[in-house]
Amino acid sequence: MSKQLLRSVTAVGALVREGQNAESKKDFIHKLAIAQKECDESIYWIELLVETDYLTLEMSESLLDDANSILKMIKSAILTTKNSLKKK
Repeated sequence: MSKQLLRSVTAVGALVREGQNAESKKDFIHKLAIAQKECDESIYWIELLVETDYLTLEMSESLLDDANSILKMIKSAILTTKNSLKKK
């Protein structure tokens, strides 16, 4: 499970980086949408690690707070970009 968490967490950063170099706004949205899914998956793995007692609730609180903050930022970037496309 910890390897799955590592895979999904690192994918978020890689996809955001790819999005920064996107070929178009649609490509940017696509990359960030995948990052959003990976971030949500990371939250799942953290919750599962807590449920199986690999992580304590105390240990997971900061991780979950950070992951949820990142998820909100990604969602906001997607919505802002989608809205800018609609205005054209």
